[in-house]
Amino acid sequence: MARKTKLMLRVEETYSRPLERLLPEMVNEKGLSLTAQDLGVSKATLGYWLLKLGINVRRVALAPGETLEVKRAS
Repeated sequence: MARKTKLMLRVEETYSRPLERLLPEMVNEKGLSLTAQDLGVSKATLGYWLLKLGINVRRVALAPGETLEVKRAS
C-alpha cells in the first residue's frame, strides 16, 4: 500500500471511504476534471494520486451498439 499524504487522509475521512474505492467510482461517473474539482484538488494532484495508488484510467471508444464490461479480479 502506498503511503498517503495528509490531504489524501483528509479526503478519505470526509467521504468515509478509502481512496482506492472512491477515486475509480468518481472518475467513472464524473470524469477527471469534475472529480478533482469535487475533491478540492488540482487535476495534477488527482493524476498523481491515481498513479501513486496504482489506479489505471483508460479511455475506450465504442461503436454504436457496442458495450463494455468491467470485471474485478478477485
